[in-house]
Amino acid sequence: MADQPTIFVAGHRGMVGSAIVRHLQARGDCRLILRTRQELDLLDLAAVGRLFESEAIDQVYLAAAKVGGIHANNTYPAEFLYQNLMIEANIIHAAHVSGVQRLLFLGSSCIYPKLADQPMQETSLLTGTLEPTNEPYAIAKIAGIKLCESYNRQYGRDYRSVMPTNLYGPFDNFHPENSHVVPALLRRFHEAKRDCDASVTVWGSGTPKREFLHVDDMADASLHVMALEKATYDKHTDPMLSHINVGTGVDCSIRELAETIAEVVGFEGTLEFDSSKPDGTPRKLMDVSRLAALGWTAGISLRDGLQDAYVWYNANVERASER
Repeated sequence: MADQPTIFVAGHRGMVGSAIVRHLQARGDCRLILRTRQELDLLDLAAVGRLFESEAIDQVYLAAAKVGGIHANNTYPAEFLYQNLMIEANIIHAAHVSGVQRLLFLGSSCIYPKLADQPMQETSLLTGTLEPTNEPYAIAKIAGIKLCESYNRQYGRDYRSVMPTNLYGPFDNFHPENSHVVPALLRRFHEAKRDCDASVTVWGSGTPKREFLHVDDMADASLHVMALEKATYDKHTDPMLSHINVGTGVDCSIRELAETIAEVVGFEGTLEFDSSKPDGTPRKLMDVSRLAALGWTAGISLRDGLQDAYVWYNANVERASER
């Protein structure tokens, strides 16, 4: 229909971008613009500009990014900083030039200082030193927030930013070496059950606490924030501190996470914790009171979310490995 908004989802094949697309398609009230990496090089400003010139885009969800675990961040810091800066700069600038008024930029909880007070509030931004292992990625995400704020302040745009906690779910990266903790443990416990292993070893003491958000909750929160009236969004944010945390507001220990995943997978062996391996930051929890005040809270429990992720893993990753 002619009155349906045209929405460009950048990064629609990633875990978050694909979830946003699913939610927009379920809503059924918009025209989606999607481009694969082969169809559109987001590092090419001219190519990005041509897309915005050829399509009457009304809204943008900026979920595209170069992502990876600690090893990748440590090995390729230049690429993580350069590529993420270019992707966000090209899309945000092209959106502005073509007259797009509404854009949502997706960042990461790693923007906060390594030793930020817990739970981490939006006001913690730029108050301390970042975690060295992912500093380039964090710097790029902070730049994206500030780029949105700068176009808002100078040109009156309505570009918003959301910062998710640790995400998991369908289309996650289940690589045996480069994945994050939830997909790594799901795969490890699955393979241990399949191979009838007596035990599974988890890195670290199991005492650090982390917060986990199912990607469908993240997509739902993104659509919620995008749909807010500008006056409402502005009332709960600040022109130079405009980002919003997205999480559950609840954390659990790595031991509790591992035990829950073992139950979901059906692994009946023992769990061992290798305390010689690093624990990392003792706790990382988001303060989500700003988002709650704007009318959204997470709806998927950790156990239900892990069950959903495991079903997806079996239907896609494990089945593909059997072919």
